[in-house]
Amino acid sequence: MSQELSPIDKAKFVAAKRAVDFVEDGMRVGLGTGSTAAWMVRCLGELVRDDGLKIRGVPTSTRTAELARGVGIEVITLDEAKWLDLTIDGADEFDADLNLIKGGGGALLQEKIVATASDQMVVIADIGKEVETLGAFPLPVEVIPFGWQTTKSLIEELLISMDVLGREARLRMNGASPFVTDEGNYILDLHLGRIGNAQQLSLAMNQMPGVVENGLFIDICDVVVLGYGDGRVETRDINQGTVAEDRLDFLESDNLFTDMSD
Repeated sequence: MSQELSPIDKAKFVAAKRAVDFVEDGMRVGLGTGSTAAWMVRCLGELVRDDGLKIRGVPTSTRTAELARGVGIEVITLDEAKWLDLTIDGADEFDADLNLIKGGGGALLQEKIVATASDQMVVIADIGKEVETLGAFPLPVEVIPFGWQTTKSLIEELLISMDVLGREARLRMNGASPFVTDEGNYILDLHLGRIGNAQQLSLAMNQMPGVVENGLFIDICDVVVLGYGDGRVETRDINQGTVAEDRLDFLESDNLFTDMSD
C-alpha cells in the first residue's frame, strides 16, 4: 500500500484477507462487487500470482470482471461454471441471522444469482455494517425501465401494508441520467428506516410486475467475516454456530493494493 490506510479500509482489507482462506485450489468462486469485494479480488490475485493458486472466478459485474482479469484470475461465466463452490461478497447491512441488504453498488441481481448458485456464501464487511434490524440502508430494488414510475407507485402502495418506518422510493441517478445496471435496468432505492419482516417484504415485492429483484438476501449467507480498524477479524458461522477471532498484520509494501480507494 502506497500510503497508510484509513481505519475503515484496514477493516475491509483484513476481512478480505481472512475470507480468501476459504478458497481452495481448483474451486469455482463467485466474485462479489463493491469496495470491500475489490479488496478480496486483489487478495485472490496475490495468491494466484505468488502461490500458484488455480481458481476460476465468476464475477458479479463488469467492473469486477475487469479487476479479476487484471490481477490474473481466470474469469468464466456462470453458465460455464454451472455451479460454484463458494461466493465471497460484501454487504451494505447484515443482522444477527446473517440476512443482508445488498445492491449499493448496483449489482444486486447478478450478486443474488451467483450467491444462490453456490455451496457457500461468505460475506466480508467492516463492523459498521452490523445492524439490529435491517432497513437503515436504503433497500435497492431493480426494475425494468418500461413503466418504472408506475412500478414505483405500486411499490409505495405496497409499503403501506408492510412493517416499515418509511415508504419513500427514489430513482437512483448517475449524474443527470438514471443509473443503469449491467442488465439495462433501473434501481429504486427504498428509504424504509426499519424492516420488520424482511422475508414478507421480499416475497411481496418480487411478485410485482416490473420488479426484477430486490436487495434482501434472506437465508443465503453462511458466514460473515468482520474486520476492525486495528486488524482484528471475527468470523461468524451461522450453520456451525461458532465465532472465531483473530488478528492480521498489514503488509504496507504489497503493490497489489497501491491503487485501491473507495
